[in-house]
Amino acid sequence: MLRSRSFLLLWSGQTVSELGTRVAGVAVPLLAADTLRASVFQVSLLTFLAWLPYLLVSLPAGIIADRVDQRRLMIACDLGRAALMLSLPVAALAGQLTLGFLYAVVGLSGVLTVLFTVAYKSMLPRLIPPGQLVDGNAKLTMSQDAAELVGPTVSGLLIGLVGAARTFLVNGLAFLLSAVTLLLIREAPRAEPAPRERVPLRVEMTDGLRFIRRQPILVSILACTTTSNFFVMAAGSIEVTFMLRGLHASSVQVGLVFSVSAVGGLVVGALAARLSAWIGSARVIWVAMTVPGPFYLLMPLARPGWGVLLYGVGLAAFSANAVLFNVAAMTYRQRITPPAILGRVNAAFLWICFGVIPLGALVGGTLGTTLGLRPALWICVLGTWSACLFLLFSPLRTMKDMPEPAA
Repeated sequence: MLRSRSFLLLWSGQTVSELGTRVAGVAVPLLAADTLRASVFQVSLLTFLAWLPYLLVSLPAGIIADRVDQRRLMIACDLGRAALMLSLPVAALAGQLTLGFLYAVVGLSGVLTVLFTVAYKSMLPRLIPPGQLVDGNAKLTMSQDAAELVGPTVSGLLIGLVGAARTFLVNGLAFLLSAVTLLLIREAPRAEPAPRERVPLRVEMTDGLRFIRRQPILVSILACTTTSNFFVMAAGSIEVTFMLRGLHASSVQVGLVFSVSAVGGLVVGALAARLSAWIGSARVIWVAMTVPGPFYLLMPLARPGWGVLLYGVGLAAFSANAVLFNVAAMTYRQRITPPAILGRVNAAFLWICFGVIPLGALVGGTLGTTLGLRPALWICVLGTWSACLFLLFSPLRTMKDMPEPAA
């Protein structure tokens, strides 16, 4: 697989794009909280707007990804996101940077991210053989954790040196570099789909949902992922505020916490193929969600000073879980889904399991405002761990390995 020019280009572009996203992940809430003096709830609204497009446009995005050239779609999304990110320092220099402008940029960037995500998840099986999907998904997921390791620290340092708004110059450049790598990919053209009877758009948008409903294991994975995402994002919407105001951490310390959290994902990502073979390619799905749970409790136990790193250790455990689970679950989905509807099935997953994320962000902001940040975090981490119950009581518990790929 490492000799595949197209895969290496996709992997490189994804890595650079993820790095820019992680830089923005710290810079956006810091820009809102410190520069624009936003409240806890106003900061949580940024998370809500970033993920709301998954609820609104995921299903149409699946149809688009199945009909158009996925590489060109990804390039257009990268260029659009670069323009949006670069508009922030320009607005700041012009004295026009407001919370409303930041909300608009985050929301529009979220729409492009949905289209990009559906396209690249559907494009990967065309670049590598089915037997290498676990390794391919692991490498793409490792890119996220490598970016998580480097991005927040770089973001914290840049914010300290040039300010939060100018930090988005790096983010815009990352999206431009990602677009260049995608331009260089040369893949075999997709076979033209066989002519079929014209169906209403509403029916076509729900093709993925109908396929999932007929697969009990996919239903269990979807329920687990949805529950986990809801509580993870509820915690994510208040975690920067918790570290800044509850633990009195600096921007550099916040970046360091997120960098520490990426270590777990990087280690597990490097070993994902071996762990999957050792534990069982199907069994590893529920093991990954269950075992790291006790470490999540370290997050609400974090204290000021060096105690803030406890939050990073808890996040590292979740990062390890997320990498192993997502790689195995994504591979299972790619193996059993017919290629002709893979885009719509991926979109249906995103619509549900990412569609709850903006709701989780609102709940997190509400809990943090009414109960306090630390009690809200206790609710979130316990809710995250409870998601494994959907897998423990599913047919996955009796399986060791995945079925053969779908025709």
